[in-house]
Amino acid sequence: MEYRPIYRIARTNFIWLFLIGVIVSLITPGTFAQTPSPGQIAEHIRASLIQIQLNEANNPTTAQAHLNELYRQYTAIRSDIVHYSVTADNIIQHGFRSAATALETSDMSGFAAARAQIWTGLLYGGYSVVTGALQHGDTSTARRWLSVREFRHANRFVRPNADATKAVYAAVDGILSPAEALAAVQTDLLDTYQARLQESLQSLAIADQQGFANRRAEAAALAAGYFTILAPAYAEQRGETALILAQTLFSELQQEASTGRPVALRLESVQELLRGFRAAPLSPAEQVRRSGQLLRFLQLVPIEYERGVRNGQVIIDLEIREAITFFTGAQAAFTDLRDLLETRNPALAATVANRLAELGTALANAGNRSQVTDPVTIKSTTEALLADLRELLPPEWQRQNSNADFDVIRTALDQMEQAVRAGEYALAESARLEAYAIMEIGPEAKLIAFAPQYKPIIEGYFWYGQNEHKGLAYLIEQRAAPSEIAATRIALDKALAEAEQALAGSNAPLAVTINSAVIVFREGLEAVLILASLMGSLRTPVQRRFRRPIWIGACLAILATALTWLLAQGTLMAMARFGETLEAIVSLIAVAVLLLITNWFFHDVYWKDWMASFHQQKKQIIGGQTGQWIGLITLGFASIYREGFETVLFLQALILSDSITTVLAGVAIGLALTTLVGLAVFIMQMKLPHKKMLIVTGILIGAVLLQMVGHTVNVLQVIGWLPIHPIRWLNLPYWTGFWFGIYPTWEGIGLQSAAAIFVIGSYYLAEYLHRREQRYGMAH
Repeated sequence: MEYRPIYRIARTNFIWLFLIGVIVSLITPGTFAQTPSPGQIAEHIRASLIQIQLNEANNPTTAQAHLNELYRQYTAIRSDIVHYSVTADNIIQHGFRSAATALETSDMSGFAAARAQIWTGLLYGGYSVVTGALQHGDTSTARRWLSVREFRHANRFVRPNADATKAVYAAVDGILSPAEALAAVQTDLLDTYQARLQESLQSLAIADQQGFANRRAEAAALAAGYFTILAPAYAEQRGETALILAQTLFSELQQEASTGRPVALRLESVQELLRGFRAAPLSPAEQVRRSGQLLRFLQLVPIEYERGVRNGQVIIDLEIREAITFFTGAQAAFTDLRDLLETRNPALAATVANRLAELGTALANAGNRSQVTDPVTIKSTTEALLADLRELLPPEWQRQNSNADFDVIRTALDQMEQAVRAGEYALAESARLEAYAIMEIGPEAKLIAFAPQYKPIIEGYFWYGQNEHKGLAYLIEQRAAPSEIAATRIALDKALAEAEQALAGSNAPLAVTINSAVIVFREGLEAVLILASLMGSLRTPVQRRFRRPIWIGACLAILATALTWLLAQGTLMAMARFGETLEAIVSLIAVAVLLLITNWFFHDVYWKDWMASFHQQKKQIIGGQTGQWIGLITLGFASIYREGFETVLFLQALILSDSITTVLAGVAIGLALTTLVGLAVFIMQMKLPHKKMLIVTGILIGAVLLQMVGHTVNVLQVIGWLPIHPIRWLNLPYWTGFWFGIYPTWEGIGLQSAAAIFVIGSYYLAEYLHRREQRYGMAH
C-alpha cells in the first residue's frame, strides 16, 4: 500500500534523530541534563538514608556503598556550606562517619541518630548559606539554597508560612533589599525550626514511653540538631553560659536516648530550659492575633461541650471533638504567648497554665468517655480562665482582631466538612451555623463598613449560593455529596481570604471615623425618611395630636438603642449570635405596623374625609384613642429601633478595630449630618401644599415599606425562617440590597411586589370608595 514507504522513511528518520541525540547527550551531558539543585540533593540524601535503614540494613556491604555514594553527592554542594558555615559541614561529616560506624556494628539506633544528624546538619547548612548570602547581597545564591528547608506542619490553627520564599524572590527582583529579605528569612525559618524542635521533643516522650529504641534515638538527635540552628538566638537572649548548659543537656539527652535509658527526667530539664524562649519573637500583629485566637477559642469550648453532654453522658461525639479542637487552638495560642505573659505576671501565667491543663484533662476524659464532667463545671472553669486572661493580657492585645475571627470560621468549616464526610448532616448544619455566627461577631459588620462588596458574596456561599456554586445551607439540606460541598467550601475560602485581606489595612483612625459617620448617616437618613413620611400625613391641628405618640415611640427607640449600645459593649458575643434573630423580630413588627398605618393612611385620609367628620365620630375616636396611640407608639419605636439596632452592631466592630473615641467622632459627624437633613426635610414638608404633601408622603411611605419588606425577607432567609430560591439570572450589585433592600431571590422580589400591589391597590381602592361615597352623598 502507498503509506508503507512513507512509514519506512519516517521510521528511519526517527531512528537517526534518536541516535544523534544520544551521541550528542553523551558528548555534552551538561547541555541536556540540568544540574540538581541543593534542595533536590538534600532531599535525595534524606530519602536514601531512610531506604538504607529499611531495606539494606541486613547487607552492610551494599549499605556502605550506598552511603559512600550519598557522601559523594553531598560533596557536590559542600563548597557553599563550608564557605558560610564550617560548623554545619562538621556536623554533616560527623553524621556520615557515625552512620558508617553504625552500619559496621549493626547499630540501627545509632544509624537512626546519625541519619537525623545528617538531615538537620543539611538544614543548618541551608539556613547558613541563605542568611550568609543575603548578608553579602548575593540574592541568587540565597534563592538557590532556600529549597534546603522545612516548613511548619499545617493544622487548623497554623498554616505553612512562605514569607521566606516571598522575601528572597522579592530581593532577587529588587523589590526588597537583601537586609529586609534576611529579616523575613530569619523570622520564618527560626519559627519553623522551633516548632519542629517541640515536635521532636514530643515524639521523644512518646517513643520513650512506648520503648521504641530507634525512634527514641532519632527524635533526640533531631531535637539536638534543631536546637543547633536556634543556638545563636538562644545565646543572644539568655547568654553564653545558658547556651553551654542547654547544649550539655541536649548532648546528655541524646546519649541517654541512644543507650536505651529512660529520658523523662532529662527531657523535663530540657523543656524547662526552653520555657519562655522564642527564637523568632512574635510581631505586634501576631501577638494580637494569637490573643484573639486564645479568647475566641476559649469562649467556644463550653458552648460546644454543653451541646454534646446530657445528664452526665456524651450524646453527640462531634460536639465534644469540636470542644477539644477549640481548646487545642486556645492552648496553642497560649503556648506562643506564654513567655511574654510570664514577664508581665509569672504567678498569674502559671495559674492560667494550670487551669488550661485542668480543662484539657476534663475534655480528654469526656472524649474517651472515662469521665464526663458536668457542663456547668466546664463553663465555670472557662469563665475563670477568661477572667484571668483579661487581667493578664495587655489591653491592646484584647482588641478584637478579624484574623482571629477568620481562623475560627475556617475551623468551624473544617468541622462541617468532617461531619459531612461522616454522613452527619445535622451536625454539619450546626457547624455551618457556628461559622456564620462567628462571621457576624466582627467580620461581617466590618465588611459593611470597609468592603461591602464582599458581604453578599460570602453570605451567598454560606446560604443560597453564588455563580456556579450552590450555597452550603442548600447543599447540606439536600444532603449533597462531600465533593460538592467541598467545592463550595473552596470558593468560600477564597472569598474569605479576599475579605480578610481587604480588612487587613482598613484600621486607620481616619478610615474608622469616616466609615462610622457613613453608617450613622445612612441609617439616620432612613429614620428621617420614615418620620418625615409619617409626620407629613398629619398636618391639621387635630391630626397633629397623633404626631406625639410617633415621637414618643421614636424617643423610646433612641433610648433603647443607647441601652443596646451599653449591652453590646459587654455581651457582643451573645448579641452577635442572636443579632439577626432579634433584628428579624423587630423588622417584622415594623413591617406589620407600617402595613396597618399605610392602610389607615389611604383609607382615612384619602377617601373617608376623616377630619371633616371628626366631631361626629368623636365618641368612637375617643373610645379607640388608646389603641391608636399604642399602635403609633409601636410604629415609631419599631421603625427607628430597627435602624438603631443595625447601627449598634455595625459600630461595635469598628470600636473593636480602633478606639471608642475614634468611632464616637464619626458618630457625632453622622448625627450632625442627619440632623441637618432632618431639619431641612421637615421644614420643606411644612411648606408643601396639603394635597401634594399627601401624595409625596404616600409615595415615601410606600418606598419605606418596600425597603423594609426586602430587608426583612433577607434577614428571615439568613436565619432560616424563610426558604431561599435565588434568581440565578438576576445579578444585582451589592448596594441595591444595602440601600434599597432589593435582593435577587424569588421570595424577596415576590413579597416586595406583593407589598407594592398592596400599597397601589389601597390607593385605587381608596379613590374608588371616595368617589362612590361622593356619588352616594350627591344622590341623597
